[in-house]
Amino acid sequence: MAGPRVETARHRPTAPARRGGWLVHVDITIAITAATAEDAGELLTLQRAAYVSEAQIYGDPHLPPLTETLDELRAALRGGSVALTARAGTRLVAAVRARADGATCHIGRLAVAPDLQGRGIGSRLLAEVERRYADRVARFELFTGDRSEANLRLYGRRGYVEFARRPAGTHNLVFLRKGAAGAEPVGGF
Repeated sequence: MAGPRVETARHRPTAPARRGGWLVHVDITIAITAATAEDAGELLTLQRAAYVSEAQIYGDPHLPPLTETLDELRAALRGGSVALTARAGTRLVAAVRARADGATCHIGRLAVAPDLQGRGIGSRLLAEVERRYADRVARFELFTGDRSEANLRLYGRRGYVEFARRPAGTHNLVFLRKGAAGAEPVGGF
């Protein structure tokens, strides 16, 4: 039986580095591949590091990405969710999960290492999810908190539009969607 097919996409976002007291930008190569069960511990560590800033925005250290256990993450990976990882060399720098449900691909747990946020890696992962699911779904949906301005800007740049808000404690969750390329408008589009 053949092993899983590994597809690699390359992207070179600019990352800051300190050299001689100066902040300079260096190119890094990002390889995007499907996550494996062996990645679970590293994925959880990345996820927790990436979501600390969200916890600070909302004053809530109990956000689901921060309280998810290793067993829960492993179950999600076994339960039909696809996880993509982005690596710079051997370092896991970003990840995202996706799951098709009928005509909708639900995207979640987009996480980028804090020192590389804002460098286009999250956009690249979203584009890769969209590419992989484009011929199987009519739309993509995701959500974020209403105070997560950087996330809302990212999703807006990628063509996502708000279709609902729901209360979640002291804030609202903003639900966004976009149609898959070439798909007919479905359910509110």
